[in-house]
Amino acid sequence: MKNLGTMTQAKEPAKLTVGGKTVDLPVYKGAVGPDVIDIRSLYASTGHFTYDPGFTSTASCSSSITYIDGDEGVLLYRGYPIDQLAKNSDFLEVCHLLLYGDLPNAEQKAKFEHDITYHTMVHEQLQRFYHGFRRDAHPMAVLVGVVGALSAFYHDSTDINDPHQRLVASYRMIAKMPTIAAMAYKYSVGQPFVYPRNDLGYAENFLYMTFGVPVCEPWKSSKTLAKAMDRILILHADHEQNASTSTVRLAGSSGANPFACIAAGIASLWGPAHGGANEAALKMLEEIGSVDRIPEYIKRAKDPQDNFRLMGFGHRVYKNYDPRAKVMQQTAHEVLDELGSKDGPLFKVAMELEKIALNDDYFVQKKLYPNVDFYSGLILRAMGFPVEMFTAIFALARTVGWVAQWDEMVEDPSQKIGRPRQLYTGATQRDYMPVAKRK
Repeated sequence: MKNLGTMTQAKEPAKLTVGGKTVDLPVYKGAVGPDVIDIRSLYASTGHFTYDPGFTSTASCSSSITYIDGDEGVLLYRGYPIDQLAKNSDFLEVCHLLLYGDLPNAEQKAKFEHDITYHTMVHEQLQRFYHGFRRDAHPMAVLVGVVGALSAFYHDSTDINDPHQRLVASYRMIAKMPTIAAMAYKYSVGQPFVYPRNDLGYAENFLYMTFGVPVCEPWKSSKTLAKAMDRILILHADHEQNASTSTVRLAGSSGANPFACIAAGIASLWGPAHGGANEAALKMLEEIGSVDRIPEYIKRAKDPQDNFRLMGFGHRVYKNYDPRAKVMQQTAHEVLDELGSKDGPLFKVAMELEKIALNDDYFVQKKLYPNVDFYSGLILRAMGFPVEMFTAIFALARTVGWVAQWDEMVEDPSQKIGRPRQLYTGATQRDYMPVAKRK
């Protein structure tokens, strides 16, 4: 796997004065982006912690995998712009890039695709695990449980100190996640599981296992739908130190096995503020319903006294147009054209909302541009996925990013077990009093 890149120390340190005492704190420069102030010695030098809820101004690690410039609308995987990868590459090639740091040559690509494809089957006894869930269990609940249980099936790849075992575990999770996600869907609708096929590509295989039915007419995906799913996977493969990725790193910092770490990431992604945004955007479009109702909702969105918010617009990181959204918009047109859904009311509402957001002074000034979630829900619904599967597909895509980040964390010699500190606001020390004496 790719090792960490290098960072250089600036000549001039940062100076911090606390209680009349001034301390020098090293400043480090990365390859690109803001410099960081090294505060590891702050408590020992001053007796103070920093206070940063949400870690919005804190670099928790150094990484050479993904870079985001939210102000400029830039997302790079190992230096490659996301739009170039989504238009020209395929998901497994991007997986190789994230894991190893470089795009593969023809020989490397063929071997990597073979190794992933021939690991897509899951242990047959794992099917029994699914039957322990209620029929109406949320697919994300199933994914959390099943992925966490993989460590009970694959004991030969849980030693995080063995590079080969880490590699095997990484390949297994990338390969098996489409099978596990498709099985979660099949179980929820009461259909038999469909085994993966080695003659299909990664995205097409997932669609086949999801929508194919054994002993019926052979199911085959169109090239447009397979490419759309491939792009969705690429666009969601990694996104720097977001909540779920940070969760994977934090869990991994304790030495937990890789399957447990990825299960923790899935649990974090399940939160509606993280992985559920495309579902929320789709529900908003359904609530609006028709183009003639848009002015009413635009008025509500501008009203600070109204709790309504336009979902799928703006981003915590991107203060410019989400670079992923441009590719997703094109993909939405292609998919809806293919399926004859372009004249549907939801897509018309989406297009009119996008037009308003890009031209209305209110949205332009606040930089509330459409993000990737604005379109992905439309695409997934048109392809036949229920909303409950949206976040599961997100988890499927993000697995390679989690794996790459986890492996990088394990190899980082400066990494320690995560142990954030706090600003304590509770009671000071109190002596115990017998119940009879308490007032």
